Amino acid sequence: MSARLPLSALPLPAPSQLLIHRLTPDTRAPSVSAFRSDVLSNSPSLQRRARLLAAQSHFSFVNPFPFPFPYDIEPPGPDDSPVTDKNAYVETWLAAREAIHERSSQCPNAVLRIHDPKLRETPRVLLGVAETALRDCLPNLDVGDTFSVLGEPSLSGESANENGSASPEAVSAREQLVDILSGYSVLSTPESSDDSIAFAPWSLRYSGHQFGTWAGQLGDGRAISILVTPHPSDPTQTIELQLKGAGRTPFSRTADGLAVVRSSIREYLCSEAMHALRIPTTRALSLISLPSLPVQRERTEIACVLTRLAPSFIRIGNFEAMNGPANMFFFGGGQQEADWEGLRVLGEWVVENVLGLGVKVGEPWGRELVLEVARRNGRMVAGWQAYGFMHGVLNTDNVSILGLTIDYGPYAFMDVFDSFHVCNHSDETGRYAYKYQPNMIIYALRALLSSLSPLIGAEIESGHAVKPGWATTKSKEDLEAWRKIGMKLKDEMERVAQEETAVEYGRLMRLRLGLRFVDVRDETTLFSPLLDMMEGQRLDFHGTFRTLCAFRPGMSRDEEALDVFVRRLVEFSEPGEGAREWERKRMEWRKWLDVYAARIGREEERALWTSEVDEERERAMRGVNPRFVLRQWVLEEVIKKVEEDVHRGRRMLGKVMQMATKPFEKWGAEGAVGAVEELGEEEKEERRFCGVGERRMLGFQCSCSS
Repeated sequence: MSARLPLSALPLPAPSQLLIHRLTPDTRAPSVSAFRSDVLSNSPSLQRRARLLAAQSHFSFVNPFPFPFPYDIEPPGPDDSPVTDKNAYVETWLAAREAIHERSSQCPNAVLRIHDPKLRETPRVLLGVAETALRDCLPNLDVGDTFSVLGEPSLSGESANENGSASPEAVSAREQLVDILSGYSVLSTPESSDDSIAFAPWSLRYSGHQFGTWAGQLGDGRAISILVTPHPSDPTQTIELQLKGAGRTPFSRTADGLAVVRSSIREYLCSEAMHALRIPTTRALSLISLPSLPVQRERTEIACVLTRLAPSFIRIGNFEAMNGPANMFFFGGGQQEADWEGLRVLGEWVVENVLGLGVKVGEPWGRELVLEVARRNGRMVAGWQAYGFMHGVLNTDNVSILGLTIDYGPYAFMDVFDSFHVCNHSDETGRYAYKYQPNMIIYALRALLSSLSPLIGAEIESGHAVKPGWATTKSKEDLEAWRKIGMKLKDEMERVAQEETAVEYGRLMRLRLGLRFVDVRDETTLFSPLLDMMEGQRLDFHGTFRTLCAFRPGMSRDEEALDVFVRRLVEFSEPGEGAREWERKRMEWRKWLDVYAARIGREEERALWTSEVDEERERAMRGVNPRFVLRQWVLEEVIKKVEEDVHRGRRMLGKVMQMATKPFEKWGAEGAVGAVEELGEEEKEERRFCGVGERRMLGFQCSCSS
């Protein structure tokens, strides 16, 4: 393991691996040097004004600027000179608050420099750093005394041992981390750097369909990518650090570019929880609140900046931006005309650097890009369905090219099973209900194919990759002919995605039920009947799977043991039911468990397990069926505690993160014999946090407001 480095000293990848050197920047700031001299110093409002970028542009350089919006620009005092040029006065006011002043103390030999503002001092409170994301993505990052400052994770609030004083180097590493990841300080290369190797933060331009309606240009309205660094174990793999809630960008439209503690906690916890469930996802590194910065949502809340990590944040919407279904213009937004060169440049970057498809130079790549994105997103949504995850806002701009779960908003994990459950109360038609998520992924893939279809058609016709200027001289009729050829890929793309989903879903469900060989009848004989029974009996989704870990085929031959087990299964259903209802549920379960026992028996016949098959299956099932689930009531309790008492709240947040990243552990002394009163306070709270919570929170819906 190499020595750990403070954030500013992490290396940059080669320019060929940096998006800002391969894609096309905003024409108003076509280079890092132009961004510095023309924008940051003279017209910083250009970063904050909602506007349509030029059609060929993929991104815009933007500095983080978490600040209340609309900006409250103070007029000059009575002793100051009168303002003769209001525009210049505004630009000067903003420039004085930009992080453009190079810090005197820097890390020796570092490529990047830290830049600070002069007139934007705001309190910054560290709420959390995810140890799992740090370990997996940035193992060479020095976070100093961060975990000592955060305190020992705890649900009960029991006092922990005080940590000793930290070294000046540890304090400095932590303070630098907080300054940069809060959006207060900015990393960029020195002013003397040549533009061919220079670095500055940016936001991406993309478009998309929202709830099935074409919305035109959207883009990173409050997300700013601040650093890209190679993974120390494989320099060909890079990790992009992106701040969410770090202020306005050209894509903010009428919004403030900020995020609140509530929504940031939700994304922070769920990103790591999904990774622990082995579902593809972006990751979350840190959470920093800005307590002096009020944010207006349904109520006044506190601003917060989340740092998330991914190899790339490119989405299907990035391709729609280059060739959308319709052009339009309205105040602060719209959609540009298609830019065929921009489409080619973006596609080549994604094929080579994001998906790593290994397509040889000159060979067609459009078809392979679409099919690979279909495979990845097919596998991702299978994980959602198998683990009862509902995204809530599956717009095309929220679907990752890499097949990662991205943009956690009003999401939820299933509690009482309802195949039509809608977790987002803004989704009035139920478009993004649990049952329809695979279909909505197909819808997004169709949007990707539609954007790329003329290029794919041109490649099919010529037999080779498109070249620079491939569509410059072509007529609308030529482009339409290519589009029709390209769209013939639709059936194959949908088949690939659906097959990938079906295979992965079957694999995951077999794991959850402790089955090893593939039987094509499992879907109709086991999976669907189980879910239908859960839905009909209003059973808890994850509680049922966790209880099934203890099932033994021999129980089906023991009436008393079977009844005891069935009572454990149905204890999650609605209370107060009579004997007739119990008998109905009992018979339904007995019928299904007989089929399940026979299916397990066929596994034993094939000698797929050791002689201790029951114990081995239970261990395997407990390793894939979570004891702890990030339920809505848990999230609400953590959010409330952090908002009320930041010091105790962040310890609770830290413990919930531990449980979310180790969901299969026997939290709360699961299975221990004895009364609850015999447990320690922390174990009692762990057990409570593993429960379904109050019934009023079952099926709880969130809004898109964040």
